[in-house]
Amino acid sequence: MQITASTVSLTVDDVAASQAFFTTRLGYSEQAAADGFASLTRPDAAADIVLLAGGIEILPPEQRDKRASGLILAFTLTAGIEDEEKRLRAEGVDITMPLREEPWGERLFQVTDPNGVIVQFVEWVTPSSSENA
Repeated sequence: MQITASTVSLTVDDVAASQAFFTTRLGYSEQAAADGFASLTRPDAAADIVLLAGGIEILPPEQRDKRASGLILAFTLTAGIEDEEKRLRAEGVDITMPLREEPWGERLFQVTDPNGVIVQFVEWVTPSSSENA
């Protein structure tokens, strides 16, 4: 098996709201769209995103009424996590978990899209505590 790309498919109530969030705030662009469907991509290594409207008939019946929940869509940044948090905050994005650093060297913050999809940004640094190194 050779995987050539990764895509996360999210079932949401309002495809247009999530599509606008990911394109205007997180640098995604529309690859394809139709009623109740949007396919988004980025030119870097981030996973592509497919947004599907809840109840859409292309899904098997047992999946149509399930929504994205309990899921964290995480993106690892090479640097600049503080700048990204400041940029998003300045653009009016609700920072639902402010930037923090864990003892094992993970710096992270979270935002939540209009449909409740949690997006986490992570940057790895040298741990601040030698006991967890």
